[in-house]
Amino acid sequence: MQLYRFGRFVCRVFFNTFFRLEVSGMENVPEQGAVILASNHISTLDPPLVGTPLKRVVRFMAKEELFKVPVLGTIIRNVGAFPVKRGGVSKESIRHALQLLKEGGVMGIFPEGTRGGGMGKKGAASLALRSGAVVIPVGIIGNYKMFSKIKIVYGKPVDLSAYRESTSSDSLEQATEHIMSSIRELLTARK
Repeated sequence: MQLYRFGRFVCRVFFNTFFRLEVSGMENVPEQGAVILASNHISTLDPPLVGTPLKRVVRFMAKEELFKVPVLGTIIRNVGAFPVKRGGVSKESIRHALQLLKEGGVMGIFPEGTRGGGMGKKGAASLALRSGAVVIPVGIIGNYKMFSKIKIVYGKPVDLSAYRESTSSDSLEQATEHIMSSIRELLTARK
C-alpha cells in the first residue's frame, strides 16, 4: 500500500493548501475492526477527501467505467478501489465488500449513489447488517471552491442494533433512513 500512503500524503497537502481542510470527529472512527464510512456525495473529490485524514486505509466501490480509463483505472485499482456496475451491484462486488469487512477493513460508501443528493440506497445498510461493521456517518460541508474552507465531520457510530434481527425489506429501508438521517444531522449541525 505504498501508493496509498503516498497518495494520502499528496491529498493532505492538496486539501490543506487549496481548500483549508477542517476535520472533526476522527476519534469516532475505530482504530480496528470493520468500519463503513457512509458519506454524502457532492464531488468527484469526495473519495480521497473522506480517506485522507484517517490513518486507516479506506477502500471504495467505484463505477466500473472508471477502471477502463487509461492511467486512472490503474491508480484507483492500486489504492484499493474495486468496480461496481451502475444501476445494480454485482454479486462479485458484494462478495468483495463483505470479504473486506470480514477482514476488518474500512470501506467508504456514498449511500446516495450519485453526486448531488437524493434518497439513500440500501447497500450501506445491507453491508453493515450482514457484516456487523460499525457505521460512521460522514458529512462533507463546503463546495470545493478554491481557497475556501471545506469541512469533513466523522460522526458517532450509527446504532443499527434494532434492525439486525429482521431481514425484511422494510427493516432495511428503515436502517438506510437511519444512516441517511445521521448524515443529514452532521450537515445541518456543522454549517
